[in-house]
Amino acid sequence: MRPSHSPRLVDARFDDRNLVSAAGLVPVARLAADAGLLELTDAHLSIPTDKGAHAGVKVLAVVVGMIAGADCIDDMSVLRHGALRRLVGWLPAPSTLGSFLRAFTFGHVRQLDAIAARLVARLAGRTSLLAGIDGPVLVDLDDSIIEVHGYAKQGAGFGYTRVRGLNMLLATVTTAASAPVVVAQRLRKGSAQSARGATRLVTDALATVGSIRSGNATGSVLLRGDAAFYGSPTIGAALKAGAQVSITVRQDPVVRKAITAINDDVWIPIEYTDAVFDQDTGRWISTAEVAAVPFTAFGSKTRSEHVTGRLVVRRIPDLNRDADAGQSTLFTSWRFHAFFTTSTLDTVTADKTHRGHAIIEQVHADLKNSALAHLPSGTFNANAAWLVLAVIAFNLTRAAGTLAGGRLTKATTATVRRTLINVPARIASSARRLTLHLPHAWPWQDAWTQLFARTCEPPATTPST
Repeated sequence: MRPSHSPRLVDARFDDRNLVSAAGLVPVARLAADAGLLELTDAHLSIPTDKGAHAGVKVLAVVVGMIAGADCIDDMSVLRHGALRRLVGWLPAPSTLGSFLRAFTFGHVRQLDAIAARLVARLAGRTSLLAGIDGPVLVDLDDSIIEVHGYAKQGAGFGYTRVRGLNMLLATVTTAASAPVVVAQRLRKGSAQSARGATRLVTDALATVGSIRSGNATGSVLLRGDAAFYGSPTIGAALKAGAQVSITVRQDPVVRKAITAINDDVWIPIEYTDAVFDQDTGRWISTAEVAAVPFTAFGSKTRSEHVTGRLVVRRIPDLNRDADAGQSTLFTSWRFHAFFTTSTLDTVTADKTHRGHAIIEQVHADLKNSALAHLPSGTFNANAAWLVLAVIAFNLTRAAGTLAGGRLTKATTATVRRTLINVPARIASSARRLTLHLPHAWPWQDAWTQLFARTCEPPATTPST
């Protein structure tokens, strides 16, 4: 690539008051307003007036800034340029937003949690964000460490990753036709155990899922998690809410005894790494196999805490064991992975479904690649509020992608931002109507136009008969 002019013949001036760098914020801000973000905030967030005046506008400003790419308070300045104020409305200064977040207490963060839950339910009703929610639903539970630096962050510590940071706990919901959407979140101390607060989070997440599903829902709800969440309180909360569970178990003596009791003739080959499907027999030729055995979880606890289900075990040959040179092993050594489930899925399907739990890692990566690249405040509750607002921004971005259609329906935040949000435009005014002039031949013009039409144009009226 070669520039058409010599650099000395090119001038640059920051003087265009009718230009915006992120025209996609217009339909996204309208989508947030139509879903009731401002009204929900003003109704449910009770921050004192000196810091919380116009709370709905401040929440919207932080969320819109995150969608535009801001990952710290100072980055909110991206909203105060060109003609964006004429398109979106009054947007507070970054210092005002920082003071607003630092005024949050734990109670205010919980109020923001409730706002986020109500908003995702409204977005699901206005878009295809959770298409197929009345069918089988998968709820994933997992935590991750957000790395921080320095000693000024309240609650920062070294957790199981041995990285200094704060611990975020997320619950996502996925359907057969939709990408993961966050339905519950919590920020915890960096040294917190994974299961801390998980019982309450599971209750909140399943309540939100229940509020989105209609009364005619027939599909089951399956909670998936790793071994850190294998505990009577967490599983009990899921069962109480009417969900099934699929949770990895630690291989303690009870679990190892159950695995040892599985007969060799019940193992079933599965599709796994390097597997080959045999058309003649209709079976997979694979070194990985699965089997299931009835199992009662928490048998050492009181009878009221016992949970009956199945222990599904996957085994693969252990190829890491040392052997003498030129001498093969006399029998195959296996590595086992077991999980406890109360679902009615067949053994092979249950194993494949459980392995899909890894999809929540994509959500962690997406958030850390956008608004959660940093936790901007030294105050713990301000960072906790920042996490909730980042989740709201994530869900709004995903909802915008579903309105745009095509491959953007399940696209990451970075992709939606590049294709739909950060689109430069110049505004022109005529007859009291603003017109956005966007780049000619924009590759995603059709998707952007579809998003704009579904959020900013008035709905078509049906002629009366």
